[in-house]
Parts: sequence; C-alpha cells; structure tokens
Amino acid sequence: MISRAPLLQSRAPGNNSGLIVTASPGAAIYRDLIIKSAAPHKLPTVYYERTFVAAGGLVSYGPDFIDQYRRAAGYVNRILKGKKPADLPVQAPSRYELVVNVKTAQALGSRCRHRCSPARTRSWRTGGTSSEACSAS
Repeated sequence: MISRAPLLQSRAPGNNSGLIVTASPGAAIYRDLIIKSAAPHKLPTVYYERTFVAAGGLVSYGPDFIDQYRRAAGYVNRILKGKKPADLPVQAPSRYELVVNVKTAQALGSRCRHRCSPARTRSWRTGGTSSEACSAS
C-alpha cells in the first residue's frame, strides 16, 4: 500500500479525479496514510465506513454497522431458542448511511449546505423512509 503513494500523485492533477476506498485489510491498516495522502492533492475520496470520516476523510457510504449488530442479536436469540443456523435466512443490510466531513469538504473547496457541524449523517432504510441525525465526526 505504501508503495502506491506515487499513484495518488499521478491521479491527483486531473479535474475529474477521485478515489474510492473499498473494504480491505490494507485500507483498515493504512487508514491514516490514505487520508493524509489524499489531502494535499485535494483528492475527493469516498470510504466504506464512517471511522474514515471521523479521522478526517471526506465521505463514507455504507451499511449502518450498529443496525447490523442489532439485527445479529435477533439471530443469536433465535439460535438460543433452538433454531438451526442453517435454517435462518441470509439478510442483506437494510440500513445505509452517508457521512460527510464538512471541514474536509471545505478544505477541498466544496461548498456544503449543512444544519450541523462538523458532520451530517443521513441514514437510509432500503425500501422506505429515511431518518436524519447529526454526529460530531
């Protein structure tokens, strides 16, 4: 991962440049390096988890992990009551969240309309309504 830092430099000058960081062990291990490497080049970056935004990244979009843990508790309950794990259906995430770091967006030159600072979170439930909350990330 560290040897790929020049790749960021070669991609950064373009007007339509950006970076998407997907879930991987390397992304988790080198989180701070990725964020610090993208910042000086003003490279907009989208991450898969809100911890990247809390560490100074621009945007994250992905499943709401807290909702996933709550739903997993229901599975544990069903197993403890005697259900076979093989008989339980596989469930995809049903709630997603978008987290924007307003300070980072402003540093990149983006104008953000927001009601709370420094981050605004919007969580979406698949097939339904959305709820909005503010968090200090």
